[in-house]
Amino acid sequence: MDFSGFVRNDSTTICRQSGYNTTSPDPVINPVAEIVLKKKVTISGTFILTQEEIRAEDPKLADLSAINLINSSENNQQNIKQETSCLTIVTAVPVYENNLFLGVIYGGIILNNSTSIVDTVRETVFQNETFNGQNVGTVTIFLNNLRVSTNVLTKSGARAVGTLLSREVEKKVLIEGETWIDRAFILNDWNISAYQGIEDYYGKTVGILSVGVIESKYAQFKKDTFFVFVVISIAGILIAVLLGFILSRLVLKPVDELIDISKKVSEGDLSPKIKKISKGEIGNLQSTFLKMIDTLRVRDLHQKEESEKQLIMTQKQASVGRLAAGVAHEINNPLTGVLTFTYMLLRRDDLDEEMKSDLETIANATNRVKDIVKGLLNFSRQVKLNPEPSDINTIIKETIELIENQALIKRIRINFDADKNIPSKILDSSQFQSVVMNMIINAIDATDPGGRISVSTRINLSTKGTKHKEIEIIIADNGSGIAPEQLDKLFDPFFTTKEVGKGTGLGLAVSLGIVEHHGGTISVESQPGEGSSFTIHLPLDHNNE
Repeated sequence: MDFSGFVRNDSTTICRQSGYNTTSPDPVINPVAEIVLKKKVTISGTFILTQEEIRAEDPKLADLSAINLINSSENNQQNIKQETSCLTIVTAVPVYENNLFLGVIYGGIILNNSTSIVDTVRETVFQNETFNGQNVGTVTIFLNNLRVSTNVLTKSGARAVGTLLSREVEKKVLIEGETWIDRAFILNDWNISAYQGIEDYYGKTVGILSVGVIESKYAQFKKDTFFVFVVISIAGILIAVLLGFILSRLVLKPVDELIDISKKVSEGDLSPKIKKISKGEIGNLQSTFLKMIDTLRVRDLHQKEESEKQLIMTQKQASVGRLAAGVAHEINNPLTGVLTFTYMLLRRDDLDEEMKSDLETIANATNRVKDIVKGLLNFSRQVKLNPEPSDINTIIKETIELIENQALIKRIRINFDADKNIPSKILDSSQFQSVVMNMIINAIDATDPGGRISVSTRINLSTKGTKHKEIEIIIADNGSGIAPEQLDKLFDPFFTTKEVGKGTGLGLAVSLGIVEHHGGTISVESQPGEGSSFTIHLPLDHNNE
């Protein structure tokens, strides 16, 4: 520390490090200490002190810190003169005792003609590395545009204190307040330098910190590197040309074969002839290509089987539908007559109980036949949809409420797990509700008393192998299950797993027709004795994907 002292709260300097000028009638107060006397807070920073303020601390310091300006090669228009102001780093702290403000203690370092800071920085950053007998790195502190502390040397070997900053850097850093990083000619050599402004306590740029590296160290390295690069590049080009010629013979031939095969595949030939697979990356490519062809072949076969199965199902339903329509129309009129006269007879008062019981049996049987006829008509006719935006979760919830009492009679619990992210779907809500109701009733019939049925909705990837998404409604029970040999017949008209007289065998067939009219399908999974799970798959509207 170059100077320090203590100033009492009455602005009296009672001691200084040098012991100078403490008994004069009007001693000069350190300006930094004077700020703390007013603000009563610790301050620390860079300050420019005048020669008078330095002389008040120690007359010797004022003489040692004065700098004579020297003409430099960068700016030879300056006249020789002396800079007496000092660039300093000062800290001042208020002193208290029992919350009573006693005064200010301060201390500072003078950067003018100082060597310790710049040499310490150079040693830390550059490890005192040399090149051709010259230090590689240099560090300089400027007061405004004047070097006041530096390890840059003049031609005579002296430190270049007193030389001036170039006008270009002065404008960029001191005037415009920017950092300057570029090549710079400093006294005798080109350097790669960085200049950063030094701000005082008030935020004003009063100096510059500069760090530089001599360019000559890297010039030869640059030349050597360029030469090596040219040699390596030429050698690399020659080797690349040679290898390219060889590899083109090894690589292009099997690649051309793969291109020819891909053309055959694109034309529909999924069993092309491929020669022996090569080794290495081309072999991996060929193997992957073969796997792709196998996948396409399997998928194509699966699609054909599904199409044939769907065609058979459609033809079967169409044939049965035409037959059902004819039979239904022929039976419906006589049934209406039988049912009408049966109810008329039941209104008579002269019937005995046995006769009434027989007539009620006739009425019940006729109503059952009428329901079968109604199912036949529904199955045979083309369903006309009345689509509108509908909330699937709401439809399912309302359906469960309608048949919940029927389930409670058998002590069966119906749980509904709704996915709240299911968007609205364009569909015929009435017909869709009949599908859900039919499938839940089937689950109730298949479930023993005390069992459970779960209904859930979710969004999943399409089962058709596309990247589109679909809405899935899963209706699962823990009932008796379905035998594996019966699964393929579930949606056939008139096929039922229920006891005789409890099912027409048309419910699932009609439900599948309604779902298919909405662009969907129904899948089923079942294990005998463990229960069944029916899933309704509906495509997600494109604007919701």
